[in-house]
Amino acid sequence: MSFKATRRQILGWLGAGAALPVLAACGGGDAEAKVFPVRYSEAEWRQRLTPAQFHILREAGTERPFSSPLNDEHRAGTFLCAADGNPLYSSKTKFDSGTGWPSFWKPLPGAVGTSTDFKLGYPRTEVHCARCGGHLGHVFDDGPPPTGQRYCMNGAAMIFRPG
Repeated sequence: MSFKATRRQILGWLGAGAALPVLAACGGGDAEAKVFPVRYSEAEWRQRLTPAQFHILREAGTERPFSSPLNDEHRAGTFLCAADGNPLYSSKTKFDSGTGWPSFWKPLPGAVGTSTDFKLGYPRTEVHCARCGGHLGHVFDDGPPPTGQRYCMNGAAMIFRPG
């Protein structure tokens, strides 16, 4: 049995094959499909969070740069998830990235997870709370040593606990 494909069919298959990875990743990543230990209904999240926190943590929003008081937080302590109190970052890893968002070069062990975000049309690494799945921000490979990473977080997604 012989199979003969037309040029149009071959190009169609190639196009479909190239589009599959992009289409599979659209709309979010692993964080949307994962079941997290801390879960509430949308109505319960709205009750627990301020409108700004809900927009960022539950709808993957972004605050305006230089709008968070946590940008200027320089005391010793821990930055926690505003949704569930999960400790995320030590103040020892915070640095001034000049971007207008609180930035860290390393999260606390097991504190965050990541997924691929295509919301701007290209892949970015989204950072979410490992306990509730709340959107925190993104991580980039332009940070300082020793990790070279910049965890660029929304201040409204976190609270600060001195100590």
